[in-house]
Amino acid sequence: MDKEYLAKQQVFISEFFKLRNKQQKLIEEIEKLKKKKKAVILVHNYQLPEIYKIADFIGDSLELSRAATKTKAKIIVFCGVDFMAESAKILNPDKIVLLPVLEAKCPMAGQVKIEELKELQKKHPEAATVCYINTSAETKAISDICCTSANVIEVVNSLPNKKIIFVPDKNLAKYVSRYTNKEIISWPGFCYVHHQFLAQKVREAKNAFPKAEVLAHPECPSEVLDLADYVCSTSQMLKRAKESKAKEFIILTEMGMLERLKMEIPDKKFYTPQAKICIQQKKNRLESVYNSLLFEKYKIAVPEVVRIKAKRALDKMLQVSYAR
Repeated sequence: MDKEYLAKQQVFISEFFKLRNKQQKLIEEIEKLKKKKKAVILVHNYQLPEIYKIADFIGDSLELSRAATKTKAKIIVFCGVDFMAESAKILNPDKIVLLPVLEAKCPMAGQVKIEELKELQKKHPEAATVCYINTSAETKAISDICCTSANVIEVVNSLPNKKIIFVPDKNLAKYVSRYTNKEIISWPGFCYVHHQFLAQKVREAKNAFPKAEVLAHPECPSEVLDLADYVCSTSQMLKRAKESKAKEFIILTEMGMLERLKMEIPDKKFYTPQAKICIQQKKNRLESVYNSLLFEKYKIAVPEVVRIKAKRALDKMLQVSYAR
């Protein structure tokens, strides 16, 4: 090895340890602030591994909604995207709910236009409106019930209506239509991350890892779901991977879930045919969480008239889920 290479290696090692020490210090300071301010940190599965280290609870949207209803903390810090923090505020009006990065917004939630949805409801007055949790408080407020990817089948089939307006994910709508006799009227929205998964890439991955189970998120296109062994939410993926006898898995969802799976099940292997990243979910950093707690920013607010109506949709969803 030449001296130049060794010098570069030493610089890299030095910077690595500086970063690790900085992260550890931030983690310690965040833990102190949590205790001082009686705060709880809820973390979505798609967050960065460094954020897992400060979590009081890690989960999918359904699990985090449940956790939000049970916490006794005075402050909820939500490491996720805007609609998640909004949902926590809807369920906890007397608590301070913080979103560390205000710009962490779910593009799919923004695809629903309220006036257009109202027009669709007028066109189909006999239909119930089911909104995915990946929607704004305003969308939830004019919906009959909310759902997540973990409970969408149960929610849709729990309704007496034979016709369902489903917003905003067309792929999730197609998925649930396989498990119900109801007519599904789908909104043309989609998740830009899951919609990019390609059937051909999945076939190639299956050929490369023939013993691997394929676990796909229902936000993926139908032709991708057709190639999966199991279609499930992120937390259902974790449960399946733990219980399965398989030692290898092909994971079709946002890249962050692979980190969670590797952390929880280190003796198994996880692959993805396409490395898809949700830029919005990755905006949270330890620094932003620390500043959020220290300065209590950014506070989520939902107008009370909207909150009350939106809470009905969330409460109905949770009742269906708890009844399972």
